[in-house]
Amino acid sequence: MTTVPPVTPPAVVGAGSVRAPLPRRPGGTNVRLGVLGFGSFLAVLEAVPRIGLVSPEYLPPASEIAVALTRLLGEQTFWTATGDTLRGWFVGLAIAVALGVLLGLVIGTVGVLREFTASTIEFLRPIPSVALIPLAVLLFGTDLRSVLLLVVYASFWQVLIQVLYGVQDVDPVARDTARTFGLGRLARIRYVTWPTALPYLLTGVRLAAAVALILAITAELIIGAPGLGNAIGTAQSGGAVAEMYALVVVTGLLGVAVNAVARLVERWALAWHPSVRGEVAA
Repeated sequence: MTTVPPVTPPAVVGAGSVRAPLPRRPGGTNVRLGVLGFGSFLAVLEAVPRIGLVSPEYLPPASEIAVALTRLLGEQTFWTATGDTLRGWFVGLAIAVALGVLLGLVIGTVGVLREFTASTIEFLRPIPSVALIPLAVLLFGTDLRSVLLLVVYASFWQVLIQVLYGVQDVDPVARDTARTFGLGRLARIRYVTWPTALPYLLTGVRLAAAVALILAITAELIIGAPGLGNAIGTAQSGGAVAEMYALVVVTGLLGVAVNAVARLVERWALAWHPSVRGEVAA
């Protein structure tokens, strides 16, 4: 697992402070530049094997990969593998988010627990999830549970660390005011802690969503659990190079889709936040 340091959401700089949104290019210009960049990438991918810089046996032209991808879209086994990957990704991410939010709020709001668990968290967090593959295989074999073990472990830390930082960023004045007005612990969490921690949480979820997809495919590729990773390994061992690259393209498209959905959810959940309102207005 690649350790990602805590990320401060763009709009949250400190307690009660808001960073002004950066100037942005017009939407049409961004789209045109993105399409031009991707088209240039495809042109290079088409030209490199055809002019002999790389053997087509190892890197087929983009047109051949597109043909293989079109053929895959008509096969039921492809959709079954995609469904297996998405199931492992979604279930693992959901478990990681639930645990991260629950433990993050409990640990973050109880000072003794925060100090008691700090060294343990810093010890466990850097352990790469792939190092747990032998343990996962020993416990669950090639079952979906092996994938879930790796996905949950990798994604959990992204969410937990962000929630902890969000809880620590609560304005002390607001917290003390809520306590003075007689709000209980749950009420303070709901009305004071949660609105401050939510931008951090959504940043953690967005990071965790990408990490979860990476670990799901990695687990399938190495362990042999059903899914796109297993299909990539099968295509590679069978010499179906164009099909292998087509499957890799699919995993990339899934990553783009996951990131886009995470950003949409972030914008919807933070519609009340000044940074999102300012971004929409811009």
